[in-house]
Amino acid sequence: MIELAYSEEVTAAKANEQPIVALESTIISHGMPFPRNMETALRVEEIVRNNGAVPATLAIIDGVPKIGLSHKEIEILAKAGPSVTKVSRRDFPVVLTQKLHGATTVAGTMILAEKAGIQIFATGGIGGVHRNGENTLDISADLQELANTSVAVISAGVKSILDLGLTLEYLETMGVPVWGYQTEELPAFFTRDSGFKLDRRVDDVDELAQLLKTKWSFGLRGGVLIGNPVPEVASIPKKEINIFIEEALAQAHKKGVTGKSITPFLLAKIDELTQGSSLNTNIELILNNAKLAANLAVSFNNT
Repeated sequence: MIELAYSEEVTAAKANEQPIVALESTIISHGMPFPRNMETALRVEEIVRNNGAVPATLAIIDGVPKIGLSHKEIEILAKAGPSVTKVSRRDFPVVLTQKLHGATTVAGTMILAEKAGIQIFATGGIGGVHRNGENTLDISADLQELANTSVAVISAGVKSILDLGLTLEYLETMGVPVWGYQTEELPAFFTRDSGFKLDRRVDDVDELAQLLKTKWSFGLRGGVLIGNPVPEVASIPKKEINIFIEEALAQAHKKGVTGKSITPFLLAKIDELTQGSSLNTNIELILNNAKLAANLAVSFNNT
């Protein structure tokens, strides 16, 4: 039987029944270049601590599922970058058996978080239905995981490079609640505006915690997507970012980039086209989500 390995900090938090926030590791290895990936990962953890919760960055190190990483382990993932295997549900058997390093995606992080009894998870943006997905069936495993795994995911909505409308339709079909924190619209990662209205706006963290408690105590399995808009000061105007997205998509199509490579390629290309401003936005929204997740974890723990 494969055992989870807990960091000392997370072990102490569980023993003392402290609120814990799960954090993904694909952001470290595939989300941005070194050393900003490492700097951001450490800043995210510190924001969680400063807001009363304990951070648990999740990954696989030498085939061992880790619940909470040391600084050295974060550095290993940061320096190795894209050579680290991205781990979603289908990838666990190979990475665990071959004792590889693995950086967990949203889906992979949700799986480990649920196994560790952590129900609040902060990320940047989730995957979804890719543009032209109705023909290619290119749909992120994140959506199926949200339908089946009881973890609340705080994100800046759905990555703008995707088909937001189809993603929302898919989540509705799978019975996944999508709530906007202090917004009536689905946030669109780089920008606050998407044009897609949500069924539920929640302005208070305590209400969010109570809604989650009610869902799971009633026996309704599955996750919840909580959309937290990027701070206004860091938001890129919708029309502006869409121009860059279309250019990045065109270059990806020309180069034949598909599958797991498509999202890192598009994010890197958009960063290039925006001369670095999209990376700054990406970092700010991750930090913002970590703060909300910590506050929610505290409230959830006390509800």
